[in-house]
Amino acid sequence: MIALSLAEITAIVGGQSSDIPDPSLTVTGPVVIDSRLVEPGSLFAAFDGEHVDGHDYAQRAVGAGAAAVLATRPVGVPAILVDDVEVALGALARSVVQRLGATVVALTGSAGKTSTKDLIAQLLQRHGPTVWTPGSLNGEIGLPLSALRADQDTRYLVLEMGARAIGHIRYLTELTPPKIGVVLNVGTAHIGEFGGREQIALAKGELVESLPAAEEGGVAVLNADDPLVRAMASRTKARVLLFGEAEGADITADNVRLTDSGQPAFTLHTPSGCSDVTMRLYGEHHVSNALAAAAVAHELGMSASEIAVALSEAGTLSRWRMEVTERPDGVTVVNDAYNANPESMRAALRALVSMGKGRRTWAVLGPMAELGDDSLAEHDAVGRLAVRLNVSKLVAVGGREASWLQLGAYNEGSWGEESVHVSDAQAAVDLLRSELRAGDVVLVKASRSIGLEKVALALVENVTEGEVATR
Repeated sequence: MIALSLAEITAIVGGQSSDIPDPSLTVTGPVVIDSRLVEPGSLFAAFDGEHVDGHDYAQRAVGAGAAAVLATRPVGVPAILVDDVEVALGALARSVVQRLGATVVALTGSAGKTSTKDLIAQLLQRHGPTVWTPGSLNGEIGLPLSALRADQDTRYLVLEMGARAIGHIRYLTELTPPKIGVVLNVGTAHIGEFGGREQIALAKGELVESLPAAEEGGVAVLNADDPLVRAMASRTKARVLLFGEAEGADITADNVRLTDSGQPAFTLHTPSGCSDVTMRLYGEHHVSNALAAAAVAHELGMSASEIAVALSEAGTLSRWRMEVTERPDGVTVVNDAYNANPESMRAALRALVSMGKGRRTWAVLGPMAELGDDSLAEHDAVGRLAVRLNVSKLVAVGGREASWLQLGAYNEGSWGEESVHVSDAQAAVDLLRSELRAGDVVLVKASRSIGLEKVALALVENVTEGEVATR
């Protein structure tokens, strides 16, 4: 964060000082909500959560070097007292971003946000100091924490924005007003909460509504292949830049193919020229993500050849997103267990099949959350797709939703041992350890709340560094 005194922060958040002997003391470290992450000069934001009250860790945070605590009540150590820590954190982020003068790039979408954010960050790093959302800290608490990682040298701030209701993205854009807004797609993630894709589109489109007018430098980067996203052009005063394969797109790809290992290759076309790309990531779905990132990079002055080189060298910056580990025995483990929705499930299954040509493929899948009334149909469809793609074995893990996955596979013709339903992660691990053989490819994917990453981690936990290649 940029250096600010406790007195300045108190004024910004409209708080009151408590047990602060020196208001001129400067916060120079990051703003954190976990006392274990405190560094000298940090500001510790104490949230009263469902299971843990951060105020109980205030003294530990200051003892570890925090300059002060952002709190709602006195905690016996230097603190700035506010009515609402979340609101105060947002106000602090808004003030810091306004002082920075960095170009804010914000992106949203039902699937691919984190992977695309990682790509954009890696491209822009080549042009100047860049700060980006770590992992998926894209909500009312995570986004301010992400923005507050920027300092006076930051040139680009790349922020992921998520939404669970109408108005969420509008609020986030008020905290960190973007100059460039990217909308990737409108899918079915959180459809149970929104009630339909049209409502999701309404929420996602709040990003482009927030952009400055074209004459003020605002740019809306929209997916030309998604009709609900393309229609958002009418909701913004910003200049529109389209990416995709549809007619009229400004940033496109042709000669799209997959390497023998399942990595996408294509020829990138931008208004400044064309150049060939072979990505390190896995799955054809990353082509669309790459085009979105290329559109942002093009807008900020990178040539087609510069973009192609950067895309070809980019990896994943976030854990458990198509994280590929090659075991010494030739088994490939694909840990994509951070989250799941119907769109990302389909993309991951297709990537699995591409990676596993000539090999046995395992899809270890768990429930997809927040699908509401569509849950049965969507789980059934994923199970059916696994059979249509000729995945060697489907392992459905968990309760009712997992049984729907397995039932979909059964109804599609998986009547033998091609699909199985197990109760939990440990049962899946036991099954895999007994049946995996050299050369198999294993995909692990489910919604984050299920914790299915335990399966992938267990499959590689006894492998020491140097014995395995992780990409």
